[in-house]
Amino acid sequence: MRASLEVADIFRTAGPAYRAAYAGHLSLHQLKVMSAIEHCRTAALGGHVEACTDCGHRRVAYNSCRNRHCPRCQGAAARTWLAEREADLLPVGYFHVVFTLPAEVADIAYQNKATLYGLLFQAASETMMTIAADPRHLGARIGITAVLHTWGSAMTHHPHIHMIVPGGGLSPDGSRWVALRPAFLLPVRVLGKLFRRLFLTRLIALHGAGQLAFFGGLAHLTDRRAFLRHLASVRKKRWVVYAKPPFAGPDAVLAYLSRYTHRVAIANSRLLRFDDTGVTFRFKDYRRAGTDRQQVMTLAADEFIRRFLLHVLPKGFHRIRHYGLLAGATRKAHLDHVRDLLGVAPRVDDEATVEPDDIRPPCPCCGGRMVIVETFERGSRPRAPPDGTTATGSMMP
Repeated sequence: MRASLEVADIFRTAGPAYRAAYAGHLSLHQLKVMSAIEHCRTAALGGHVEACTDCGHRRVAYNSCRNRHCPRCQGAAARTWLAEREADLLPVGYFHVVFTLPAEVADIAYQNKATLYGLLFQAASETMMTIAADPRHLGARIGITAVLHTWGSAMTHHPHIHMIVPGGGLSPDGSRWVALRPAFLLPVRVLGKLFRRLFLTRLIALHGAGQLAFFGGLAHLTDRRAFLRHLASVRKKRWVVYAKPPFAGPDAVLAYLSRYTHRVAIANSRLLRFDDTGVTFRFKDYRRAGTDRQQVMTLAADEFIRRFLLHVLPKGFHRIRHYGLLAGATRKAHLDHVRDLLGVAPRVDDEATVEPDDIRPPCPCCGGRMVIVETFERGSRPRAPPDGTTATGSMMP
């Protein structure tokens, strides 16, 4: 079902004036994201016609833009990704860990997205792998699935990494599975200190190598002494690393992943109104507790678009990454070895061709099966649809 209000509606209405007002200040990539979202599931992208095999009812379904920043497209992308990850789950507890950058560093990261978001992944994953390998803590090699989020609930810039970590790891010689204590992963204060040291050491090295750019209010940080003064306070701060209680089984892990892996800055379901006063949406105020945490905010349309575009990632940047036992081409071999150590049957790959599930909604008239009877190209329309044809936003398979 289409949400009553979508980000695309706001972009179509307020986007042209926003682009005109900020011409020269928007990147080509941001402009392409706006265009993709505006045209998603419209005739501009082409589509197909479906017909019911029972009653003959027809409907038009326009193609999706498949842009990773589009709120409408991420549901299908998440389902595909989760189906692949389900086979990787181990019969152990899983933990959720969050690494967050302090505001002083987040400001620098916004002006150096690719470099510092990459450093955030690097420092956070190395912190986890190093502390887990320490015999004083776990003494094992762990696996990590890490997801980058760059927003807070109000769409402000708030870069942080969410990690899903199996509750244990392989011993250094690979001969046994070392299990974590039931409700304890690793000491968060130790993680925070190492994370701070690794990140700041490499951040200063990047500055020394001339690989950071500074603009506007941060332009003075080009000077090394000013840069080091700026970082002086964060050297003494406690960097937030948060470890949540373990999940209640593999199903809970998948439910979490479905909410986090393909999330964008704001979901259409959080939008309430769009009128002359601006865009009204729900958000969580984490400074409040209980039911007071759910709040409502109204932003001018220009400010809403500006905040949304803060979170457009650099082209080609991977926001989901895997480390340790879950990394790259060795993942399957490591998982099969762990299952063998745990006495669990290894995963069997089904080499037979499996037909994908039919995700087309049934016929709204009789509940019958809908099949594709016509396709049409970008910018075209279907041939003379009969009366009663309805346009929908389903993705072309």
